[in-house]
Parts: sequence; structure tokens; C-alpha cells
Amino acid sequence: MASLPKDRAATRFVDDEKRRDADHVSFLKHRNWRWLKIALALSLVAGLGYALIDQEPRPNGGSWYGYTLGTIGLALIVWLSLLGIRKRKITTGHWSLKAWTSAHVWLGLSLIVIGTLHTGFQVGWNVHTLAYALMLLVILSGIYGVWAYATLPAELSANRKEMTRGDMIEALKAIDRQLETAAQPLGREQSDLVIASLEQDVFYGGAWGRLTGSYPGCATNRALRSMTATDEASERVIALLQRRAEQLAQIRRHLRIQALLEIWLFIHIPATIALLAALTAHVVSVFYYW
Repeated sequence: MASLPKDRAATRFVDDEKRRDADHVSFLKHRNWRWLKIALALSLVAGLGYALIDQEPRPNGGSWYGYTLGTIGLALIVWLSLLGIRKRKITTGHWSLKAWTSAHVWLGLSLIVIGTLHTGFQVGWNVHTLAYALMLLVILSGIYGVWAYATLPAELSANRKEMTRGDMIEALKAIDRQLETAAQPLGREQSDLVIASLEQDVFYGGAWGRLTGSYPGCATNRALRSMTATDEASERVIALLQRRAEQLAQIRRHLRIQALLEIWLFIHIPATIALLAALTAHVVSVFYYW
């Protein structure tokens, strides 16, 4: 009996180690790729069922097999759309957030097979094809989201160099103060170039500039191209402008990576809502004309 507490402690230690190991596993690989295997099995069964049915014309959305696949697809879409609600609850175990997210990704991909077979490869200018197209848009934007969250956070961390966004802005302000002082001895033309670079909004360029990282109208780069080193004062100003350009580049890379991380949600979520609306119209019209 005296060894029982030790046994319990050892068991608890092993369980904690397993839990920590599981936490470091990508949600895509959750439970040794459990949801990938389920999604592949589901897709395989759907494909074999379609291929082995001996009927002419081939099964479409209006056949018994089409209705079966449509019901499965509809149930999956509604369930997968609940991930946003699930994220607000933190739990562990079989239906942890990681498990749910893994199922969301892999079962979502299986909808490409299930949805396509449900259509019977028949498309047209109608609400049924609209629902199918929206489903593909949701899936494609989701694939981009998985890629973004798998690769971009590392880039974001490397670019930050242990600096917060506020630190980057403060570093730029410090350079600007030095630049303002260093530009005092310059002539009017060169001074105007420096003033234009200091007055330009750091965040100019809009959404397109953030996404592409392209700022063709950057006043700092224009000043660097136009200025020539004729004396010690101009050399110092050019050096400070170069530092300012480098700091701006770091800030803009930060903004671009953040935009790339977030942009897919502006497509994925509205498209999901539109998909649910189109599916409602699709189901209602099917039963109305049945």
C-alpha cells in the first residue's frame, strides 16, 4: 500500500509527458493522422460507391446516391462551420480544439470528392452550382489559411528580431529625431527631400501596399536616390536615411506578413456564410420541386 502514491505519481508523470508531446504535434498530424485517414476512407467509399453503381444515366444530385452524398456533405458543412463557436471553449481530450481543427481541415478536404460526386459532374447557371462553387472557394481559402499559419508565424518572428510593433515605431521615431537635426545644415532642395520623407505616413499605401509590400511612392527611397554626398553633413543625412529605409522595410514586412495571415479570413468566413445561405436555397428548391 505504501507504494501506491508513488505509482500514481509515476502514472501522472507519464500522462503529463504524453500530453506535452501531443501539444507539440501539429494539428494536421493529430492522433497519428487520424482525421486524414478518416477523410481518405470517406472519400474512397464515396468514390467506389459512385464507380460501382451500375445505372444509366450515371448518378447525379437527383438520384438516391446523390441524395445520400448530399446529406453527408450538408451535415459535414454545417458541423465544420461550428469551429468558430468551438474555439471559444478550451477543453482537452478527444474533442480538444486541436482534434476539432484537425477534423475541420481533413474532412473539409474530403468535401471536394463528396460534393463533386453529388453533382454527378453536372453544372449550370443555377443555385445548385453556386453552392458547389462557394464550397470550393471556402475549401481553397481554408487551404491557404493552413499554409499561412504553418509558415508565416516563423517569418513574422524572424522579422521582429525580438521587437514588438511598438518598439519598431519607437526605433523609427528615434531615427527621425536624429535626421531632423542632421538635416539642418543642408540646402533647400535636399532639406525638402528629408522633410517629405519625415512627413509621409508610415502606414501609407493602403491594403494593396500591405499585401504586396510595394511602396513605389516612398519618400525616403526617393530622397536616397536624389541626394549626393558632398560634405560631412550630407553624408550623415544619407546614412540616417539608409537606416530609416531599413527600419521602414522591417515595419512593412511586419505589416505584410500580418496581412497575409489575416486576409484569408476576409474570404473564408463571408464565403462560409454565403455557402450556408446557398445550401439552404439549394435544399429548399430540391424539396420544393421533388
